[in-house]
Amino acid sequence: MTSDNGSSGSNRTFRVAAAQINTTVGDIDENATLIEQWIGLAYDQGADLVAFPELTITGYPPEDLVLYDNFIAANKAALNRIAASVGNIVAVVGFVDSEETPAGTKLFNAAAVLHDRKIVTIYRKIHLPNYGVFDERRYFTSGKECPVLSIGGVKVGVNICEDIWAPIGPSEVQSANGAQIIVNLNASPYESGKQGNRVNIVTEVSRRNRAYTLYTNQIGGQDELVFDGGSMIAGPDGDLLGTAPRFEESLLVADIDITSLENSRLQHQSFAVPQNDLDLIGQPVEINIDAKSSEKRPKLPELSIHRLDRLEAVYRALILGTRDYLKKTGFKKVAIAVSGGIDSAIVTAIAVDAIGADNVVGVSLPSRYSSAGSITDAEDLCSRLGVELWSIPIEPGHSAFEKMLSDAFEGTEPGLSEENSQSRIRGNLMMSIANKFGWLVLTTGNKSEMATGYATLYGDMAGAYAVIKDVPKTIVYELSAHRNNRGPGSPIPKAIIEKPPSAELRPGQLDEDSLPPYDQLDRVIHDYIEERMSLDLIVQNEEALGDDGASEAVVRRIIRLIDINEYKRRQSPPGPKITGLAFGKDRRLPIASGWQK
Repeated sequence: MTSDNGSSGSNRTFRVAAAQINTTVGDIDENATLIEQWIGLAYDQGADLVAFPELTITGYPPEDLVLYDNFIAANKAALNRIAASVGNIVAVVGFVDSEETPAGTKLFNAAAVLHDRKIVTIYRKIHLPNYGVFDERRYFTSGKECPVLSIGGVKVGVNICEDIWAPIGPSEVQSANGAQIIVNLNASPYESGKQGNRVNIVTEVSRRNRAYTLYTNQIGGQDELVFDGGSMIAGPDGDLLGTAPRFEESLLVADIDITSLENSRLQHQSFAVPQNDLDLIGQPVEINIDAKSSEKRPKLPELSIHRLDRLEAVYRALILGTRDYLKKTGFKKVAIAVSGGIDSAIVTAIAVDAIGADNVVGVSLPSRYSSAGSITDAEDLCSRLGVELWSIPIEPGHSAFEKMLSDAFEGTEPGLSEENSQSRIRGNLMMSIANKFGWLVLTTGNKSEMATGYATLYGDMAGAYAVIKDVPKTIVYELSAHRNNRGPGSPIPKAIIEKPPSAELRPGQLDEDSLPPYDQLDRVIHDYIEERMSLDLIVQNEEALGDDGASEAVVRRIIRLIDINEYKRRQSPPGPKITGLAFGKDRRLPIASGWQK
């Protein structure tokens, strides 16, 4: 591996680039323009080959848009337009391919190889994921060929995302047929801790095939998903050589010394895979591309490996998801109900970091039960963040609700209905403000609340985007401390972080009046939702913790709350996925069910 000014002379240096870009689902023309711009950037850097993310032209995931024939036609037209602009560089671009058969139209998650104003060949993804947030078998058919590109004598195998996650896949077919470089196109969504798994997958592909692997991933927010990039290059010894920064557009450029690679391969054979196993994957096809190395070979900086700690990665994911949701839906300004509590505090901080304080309006909605401390804490938070704060006391609406319902509720004791009416008044006010001024409402409920139903339909759940929907309450506190430490400033007042959480819907109310302690609650939610553990296994785990563990009765209660509140979660707004399994596309359970845990 080199990163200096090489040439394609006797040392046969091949320069590759990974274009880590932010596309928008369905904005085919703009995506095509973006691709053309980044091909130009790669060309200016002297790259012989530039690889783009999976389904770059359509954006990922396009979902049922691919079922419309005019959408497929537009994506193909954009591919032809891009191809016509490509000169002396090989560009690998993701798109949706199609094929007419007697049984109907087949669609393929595909990568087009472009050079000299032509589409040279097309690779069709073989391994189609159908788990978690992925539905690729709903739309696509698996490919059957594993092309090996011979680019000026350098052998390159192209495949897509899931193709490298299996122990034997297209990379092994391509390596067995001479591929020295594996190029893998990705749209791999962020979740906490996933980058380490990606690095392990990519370096292992390189090690077992004695090849370089160029891994390109997209960045950006798309509805519930956030893509964090982390594009990388790994060497034939299984070493991670360099990565792109995460959560930002970037061009990762590197030189590969093909002569050194061939010498290494002579000394260390790649893993032998039986031919029968390779035949089951796909058929190798060699494609010759008569390409010359660019005469423009600026010297490259040394490759870097970019790392982020856990909380910073989560925080950046929430910022990017929020920013792109607004940008890609065409909105510029948000309103947030700022209660003086920890959840609305972290959501307001994230919104300011995502779109700027001038585009955020806080709304204080105090009731007869709101403490003086909560009101002043909300004021302090917004002052520190530079956010305009409106104050709209809800007592007039609250009194009116009580009066309207007095006859119907006569002879009953006040309870949840009366408490929730306050939240619904607030939800109506927030939506009225948003409708009036063309803004979006950001909701402030966290994953612990969404799991257990500790939220009010048409109340605090009303809004367009749920920023911390997938963030457990314990991590909300961690993120708040992290935001104060990372700067700028320390916007979240100490009083907000330290006071016991409360919905303040009745005198002296605390969250732990209705819920178990959050450390127990979040642990059980993780085991039941993300790990899919049975009640018995969770109880065993909790018993092993001794006095710190939740009792069997508490575990049963938490699971019951999770199960009976599925109907609420179906009606909640989308929010960015940051854990291994988020509510929404990740988890699909029936609302009406007789299954007993």
